[in-house]
Amino acid sequence: MSRLFCLITLLFVANAQAEVRLLTSIKPLQLIAAAVQDGVGSPDVLLPPGASPHHYALRPSDVRRVRNADLLYWIGPDMEAFLPRVLEGRSKPNVAVQELPGMTLRRFGDSHAEAHHDDHDHDHDHDHDHDHDHEHEHADDGLGHDHDHRPGSLDAHLWLLPANAKLIAARMAADLAKLDAANAARYAANLQAFEARLDALDGRIRPTLVALQGKPYFVFHEAYDYFEAAYGLKHAGVFSVLTEVQPGARHVAAMRKRLQQAGPSCVFSEPPLRPRLAETLTAGLPVKLAELDALGGDLPVTATAYEQLLENLAGGLAECLGSL
Repeated sequence: MSRLFCLITLLFVANAQAEVRLLTSIKPLQLIAAAVQDGVGSPDVLLPPGASPHHYALRPSDVRRVRNADLLYWIGPDMEAFLPRVLEGRSKPNVAVQELPGMTLRRFGDSHAEAHHDDHDHDHDHDHDHDHDHEHEHADDGLGHDHDHRPGSLDAHLWLLPANAKLIAARMAADLAKLDAANAARYAANLQAFEARLDALDGRIRPTLVALQGKPYFVFHEAYDYFEAAYGLKHAGVFSVLTEVQPGARHVAAMRKRLQQAGPSCVFSEPPLRPRLAETLTAGLPVKLAELDALGGDLPVTATAYEQLLENLAGGLAECLGSL
């Protein structure tokens, strides 16, 4: 009886160890991982719902999770500045996806024609002069950029470009296959299915988004450039507002002037919180308020959730802009 119990225990431990412990920094990477691990394992995510990857403070339990994960994926220091120090004490693989070969990277201030393909030798301190487009003509009055998004700095919202998501998924599938060879064929099949679903999604949403080109809209968070570039869209401006400081009357007047000049338009905020300024800013103007969620905060973690994130962005843009 004792020998049988030991055998059952060993089998249980072996099965428990079979699943690779995969941890991502933010939910969009978790959703990509969920597509790759479908039917084999469940990826975990570091940041809780509603937390900003720009300003997160790790808890002791978070540090333990980082150190215990078999595989860890994050965007890179341009997004999760809180992670590099903790990763120094980590012995297992971690991947900054912004450094993957072939990634299309953008910098704040780039036009849509100026995206850069990473060749593993990109410069985080890149300071070339950029031709500022219409969106950034008003940088001096605070309407050009988010305060955290300096012109020339890397735009780390790279998961919103489907081609980048395919590269991330391919790296995840390869890493998982190395650690879990028994399921290598399943990871490869999941990757192929993920790529096929993204191609099908593109076919569904492209006609709708192309029809919206040229319609004016503004954002409170400059997070959507990768997605916009993929479909020929361009926001007319960024209402950059420090969350802890209410802008002065002069700043509000400048923002309202931009909206008045644009005519019927949409202003998109990012959940979970709509800036208090939004209602004041748009009062009495032919402007509609709506939301775009770049992180997929409310989505269940499933194999198809990443494409649902993109479909929700397309739907949010179409619903508001299509009604103008």
